[in-house]
Amino acid sequence: MKDFLRALELQRWDDHRFYHHSRVNQTLHFISAVSFLIAYSLVFVEPVKAALIGWLVSMVTRQSGHFFFEPLGFDEENQVSNEYKEAVKVGYNLKRKMVLLSIWAFIPVALWINPGFFGLFEAHSEIGGFIDHLGILWLALGVIGLLFRTVHLFFIRDVQTGLVWLTKILTDPYHDIKLYHKAPLHLLRDLRARQAV
Repeated sequence: MKDFLRALELQRWDDHRFYHHSRVNQTLHFISAVSFLIAYSLVFVEPVKAALIGWLVSMVTRQSGHFFFEPLGFDEENQVSNEYKEAVKVGYNLKRKMVLLSIWAFIPVALWINPGFFGLFEAHSEIGGFIDHLGILWLALGVIGLLFRTVHLFFIRDVQTGLVWLTKILTDPYHDIKLYHKAPLHLLRDLRARQAV
C-alpha cells in the first residue's frame, strides 16, 4: 500500500509541476474540479446530465487550460523540454488528448448525421432525444477512455501504474480543489496589479 500511495503522489507531483504553471490554468482546473464533483453526484441518477457537465464544462475548462495557457516550449522552471514532459506523462499527454478530444467532437456530428448511431439507438426525432443519446455516448467515451488507458498502462508499464493512474484521475477533482482553490483570487490580484501599472 505504501508503494501505491508513493506512486500516486509522484504522478500527482509530476502532473502539477510540469502542467500547472499558469494561474489561469490553475483557475480553470478549480472550475473543472467543482463541476466534476457535480457530475459525480449526478452520474447514477442523471447520467446524461452528468456526462454533459463532465464534457462540456469540466473537460472544456480543464483542457483549455492545458492547450492555451501552459507554455509548450522549454520549461524554464523545471529545466526540461516539452518533449521530456510529454514522455514522462503517464496518462493522456497532449497528443493522446488530441485523439480523445477529436473522437469527442466527432460523436455529435456522427449522431446528427446518423440519428440511430449505426443501430445503437432508436433514431431520435427531436432535440431532446439527440441530447439524451449524446450524453450516453459521451459517458461511454469517458468510461472507455479511462479503462483503455488503464489497461494500456498494464501492458506498457505495469498493473500498479495503471491502477495508480486510474485512482489519480478519479480523485483529481478533490485534489485540484485542495491545490487550486486560491488560484481564482490570486488571478484576480494579478490582473488588478497589471491594471494598476
